Amino acid sequence: MRAAHLGKSARALAIAGAVLFAGGAFSGPVEAAEGSHVKIGVLTCAAGPKIGLLITSAEKIECTFEPSGAEAEQYYGRIRNFGLDIGVTAGSVIVWGVLAAQDDYAAGSLAGEYVGVSAEQTVVLGLGANVLVGGSDDSLILQPLSVQAQAGLNLAVGVSRMVIEQR
Repeated sequence: MRAAHLGKSARALAIAGAVLFAGGAFSGPVEAAEGSHVKIGVLTCAAGPKIGLLITSAEKIECTFEPSGAEAEQYYGRIRNFGLDIGVTAGSVIVWGVLAAQDDYAAGSLAGEYVGVSAEQTVVLGLGANVLVGGSDDSLILQPLSVQAQAGLNLAVGVSRMVIEQR
């Protein structure tokens, strides 16, 4: 079971890495993803204060998904970063475009695990970018629309894992 999970995570990381580097870490929308996927909505997540402990950090998040042409959905979860992560931040907000292979989104199906590569730098007010892949059969891509804004002092580069559940 664990080997299958590692295979899924490795595949998702490879997809996220390719998408991130095809578009540049901080260059805005990733055109490569848009060619094979359709935008099905926008996910906005807010995280509280964070303390980076060199190798790992974790943040609780509260999210709102606004699917195209449907009612908003509420999610909650956690983002864990693995890799270099040093410092303290006062909180952050990130907005992702949600891309899917097809436009047949079913309510609640955004819940699940997402993985990807991440980079952020904060000195008082800072920026970060995370392209995450996951959901059912790794079929969803979360692409940064509004680069993460946060206050504090932090440097982080590594792998992000986000798990969200519907309220």
